[in-house]
Amino acid sequence: MKFSVSLVAHGDRDMTLDEIVELADAVAPLGGIAAGMGTPSYGAQIMVEAESAVDAVNEGRKLFEAVVAKTSLPKWEVTDADTMSEDEDFLDLDLIPE
Repeated sequence: MKFSVSLVAHGDRDMTLDEIVELADAVAPLGGIAAGMGTPSYGAQIMVEAESAVDAVNEGRKLFEAVVAKTSLPKWEVTDADTMSEDEDFLDLDLIPE
């Protein structure tokens, strides 16, 4: 099942536009988007194939940390993680019956 995994790493200074653009470019191959400009954190929402939400968070964290390691961003610890499955997303849109 596909999951959208949102991850955030908090740190000790505000992120610049250039840094968030670099992160956005890095997560794009994962179907991802990035956020955090002007805040003391950076984050991304990426797509992950997994059996469960727990597995999706674990896999998403590994992928996110690997991507961040290839950038010039500070190596801050992931402090927040959340998931939503495709099925949950479609339920929110009332596209499939409950």
